[in-house]
Amino acid sequence: MAYDHAVVLTGGIATGKSSAGALLKLFGFRIIDADAIAHEILDREASRVAERFGEEILKEGRVDRRKLGERVFADPAERKALEAIVHPPIREEIRRQSEEQEELGKPYLIDIPLFFETGSDYPITRSVVVYAPRALQIQRLMKRDNLSEAEALRRLDAQLDIEEKRRRATWVIDNSGDLAQLSAECERVKEEILKAFL
Repeated sequence: MAYDHAVVLTGGIATGKSSAGALLKLFGFRIIDADAIAHEILDREASRVAERFGEEILKEGRVDRRKLGERVFADPAERKALEAIVHPPIREEIRRQSEEQEELGKPYLIDIPLFFETGSDYPITRSVVVYAPRALQIQRLMKRDNLSEAEALRRLDAQLDIEEKRRRATWVIDNSGDLAQLSAECERVKEEILKAFL
């Protein structure tokens, strides 16, 4: 059955979830990447998205994610409209891939950035939150995406606060330090996950 051995990997913008995911993959976990699935679905549904949001969000026939992001992060109603288009096929593809993973009978990760915001879509009880304090998120986000502080805050405010995600997590990977610390945290959590499925 789908999701029996699934553990959600989540966090907040600029907490370092991608880096943690790469390390956990090196440590042997298989990962279903909801973002990669979402990008495929967004391209597949480009005409429907353009129909709703206007042709100007297309660039060479594909959705310009940065332009679309500016629209949906600025307006919750616009975000809901986008989710109505892309979430059903994303959920279906994640479920299909989960059923494939279940055949192996081992724990695996599903990387879902907005799990706590949309978690009722997935009957999964175990989660790993990649954590960094909000001030560090802002700093990283401004640097990474070349955003103003106001833009960075708007994106952070569109998600559940990282401290609340931390409280809801089964396991927490603290990524407020350097790469060596992150690696040690990932190794610790890997062992805890494996023990939980014994």
